[in-house]
Amino acid sequence: MRKKIVAGNWKMNTTVAEGVALAKAVVELAGQTPDNVGLIVAPPFTHLCCVADVLKGSKVELSAQNCADHESGAYTGEVAVNMLASAGCQWTILGHSERRQYYGETDEKLVEKVRLALAGGLKVILCVGENLDQREAGKHFDVVSEQTKNVLFNFTAEDMKSIVIAYEPVWAIGTGKTATAQQAEEIHACIRKVIAEKFGEAVAEDLTILYGGSCKPSNAKELFAEKDIDGGLIGGAALKADSFIEIAKSF
Repeated sequence: MRKKIVAGNWKMNTTVAEGVALAKAVVELAGQTPDNVGLIVAPPFTHLCCVADVLKGSKVELSAQNCADHESGAYTGEVAVNMLASAGCQWTILGHSERRQYYGETDEKLVEKVRLALAGGLKVILCVGENLDQREAGKHFDVVSEQTKNVLFNFTAEDMKSIVIAYEPVWAIGTGKTATAQQAEEIHACIRKVIAEKFGEAVAEDLTILYGGSCKPSNAKELFAEKDIDGGLIGGAALKADSFIEIAKSF
């Protein structure tokens, strides 16, 4: 049975004290979630060590929101994989649409980031997704397939055991719009088919694919009922512990 995951991406929100309080609240409520649903929180870099302390002994795992594409060196402002691991991270999110859009991250750069993350012992949530123009032009399947191939076809079936994909319909992030369950399922199924063509059916069936477009307590149950949707990468709703946990309880 595929691993179910609900991951909270806090983005550039909360002070350290607010983040610690949020993490404590998530840990306190985590026992209400099904045993087979993994919980992950991804605070800003500044919070990682403090939040890691809060999460010790709980079912909640810690993720960074990004990592550098170099191991170390004169790269002011960047954060390397070994730094994240030493701060207590088990995961990193890579290729988020905001990183692609605002900071020019390319698939080529993401290949290097994924390689470094895996080599450094971190698991990866790799984001893929189309924007509104691409969706309206009917190119959404092509865009998501190419992003998936461009990055993940550089890795092995063994590597895939440490990778989760998050599908983000970019047009639905922070806009209040949400892909219908059917629209989301179609893309998730497409991603699984692309993975199967490269790595085989067993790897594809074992792959956790998350939905990352304005998932909230009111629509999570319908989305998670689809056979290829294995959880969510949650933005705004992850900034309140009760709504984050309600989403995880939707399974």
